Amino acid sequence: MTESVYSAFAAAAEQTPDRLFLLVPPSAAKSYAPKGMTMTYREAAATVEALRDSYEAVGYGAGARVALLLENRPAFLLHWLALNALNVSVVPLNPAFGDRELAFVLEHSEVAALIAVPERAESLINLVIAENLELPVGIAGEAFLAPSPHRVDYRSIAPPEEGECAVVYTSGTTGKPKGCILGNEYFLGAGRWYAGIGGYCALRNGGERLLTPLPLFHMNAMAFSFLAVVVTRNCLVLLDRFHPATWWSDVAATQATAIHYLGVMPAILMQQPPLKTDRAHRVRFGFGAGVDSKYHAAFEKRFGFPLIEAWSMTETGPGAVVIANREPRYVGTRCFGRPAADLECRIADDEGNAVGPGAEGELLVRGAASAPRHSFFRGYLKDTQETAGAWAGGWFRTGDIVRQAADNSLHFVDRKKNIIRRSSENIAAFEVEGVVGEHPAVKETAVIAIQDRFRGEEVMACVVLSPTATPDEATARAIADFCRDRLAWFKAPGWVLFRDSLRTTATQKIEKAKLRVPLEELFRSPTCFDLRALKKSPAPH
Repeated sequence: MTESVYSAFAAAAEQTPDRLFLLVPPSAAKSYAPKGMTMTYREAAATVEALRDSYEAVGYGAGARVALLLENRPAFLLHWLALNALNVSVVPLNPAFGDRELAFVLEHSEVAALIAVPERAESLINLVIAENLELPVGIAGEAFLAPSPHRVDYRSIAPPEEGECAVVYTSGTTGKPKGCILGNEYFLGAGRWYAGIGGYCALRNGGERLLTPLPLFHMNAMAFSFLAVVVTRNCLVLLDRFHPATWWSDVAATQATAIHYLGVMPAILMQQPPLKTDRAHRVRFGFGAGVDSKYHAAFEKRFGFPLIEAWSMTETGPGAVVIANREPRYVGTRCFGRPAADLECRIADDEGNAVGPGAEGELLVRGAASAPRHSFFRGYLKDTQETAGAWAGGWFRTGDIVRQAADNSLHFVDRKKNIIRRSSENIAAFEVEGVVGEHPAVKETAVIAIQDRFRGEEVMACVVLSPTATPDEATARAIADFCRDRLAWFKAPGWVLFRDSLRTTATQKIEKAKLRVPLEELFRSPTCFDLRALKKSPAPH
């Protein structure tokens, strides 16, 4: 049998059946397990086998894809393992996606079915009917429906022996999410990489409780956290999301020994008043990315453990991951470590030529010469041209601007691509522009990133209004509301700036660099409106 995510889990369950596998505190499981829940490897394996039998009995098998909208619940992992056992690929869905985004992903990936949490079933069934998708919607915990007979047989695209494991959608610069095809080797590689890196992030077999609030539909939690736990026979502490008010109580109560974070989290935690219990925990390290430089050292001093910065992308996965897990870490400099011996990196100018130490350039990566694409993504679904462009010249072009010091340490500078990085989400400016431009009051728009103290970046829509519209707060709110009705809540503009015109280049491209102004000027501008308070995550189901 080809090695897979399922086979790795099955081996762990056989060897350590009575070890704790999953732990969900009450704060993260209010809707389905008000008292919280735990699950051993034996208990999880029994559930996985029952789910596998149920899926197989109604016709799911190799070559199909199934979409999962199961939030950060144990059900996500259990259904994924059961489907993986049948060589069925999964398409994780972001629960915050609006109908337009969900319809695109479901149609583009041509999934055979959609499995959802009970609270979302009715709305998803209505969406499927409205979009004529002819797609069965199954509910986690209930009897499964047969797969759609209208879906494509994917064996002609990705034969079962190649082991496609998932298609994870990530934002692109063209306005539509891109589906990254990920194989079993990608996920297994992520777990084994994490299990073997050592240094500050050394994982003890059976001795860790790894806590993550990060979404399972992203590669960080789905690949690195989950597979590292499986490989090392440890326990995954699963939160539904990051809750500042209950964060430290959950960390302490679950006896977490490692936590995963993103840049916004340390900044928010540092705003809380100091307490005598700030170090009343068992955490040995935090694994993440994007901590604000001014908080890095202060956080470590206050809470008593290092924040280990790392770099990777959905496309690169374990094939190109860099981490500052050993000294010198250059805390507070946006350093994310030094490349390992099996990773080749080039810092290049716009023509792809290498630049010298200390100079800024785009980070290009590939694996060792014998297998330059090993454990990377396999390509973008239905987009060979985009895949080829990403690998132009034999290097994967990351779109990230970095500089490399004389000791080979890499320091993040900025993003080359037109992507807004708000907290844990990549937001394509082009996609938001398309929706803002549909509002009847908008004549022209450009969406850019504006620096944000807590979220790293926020979405700002620069708008030229139609002659009959008024550049006031009511119009700004109407545009933001319009976007929230059509996009995931986090993609809606947090700022709306009305302008008389948008400067363009000789080729009629808007000069976005000319639109960026300091926050102080935005607050003073009578035609700029701060709508960040309106951007609130919907209540968890």
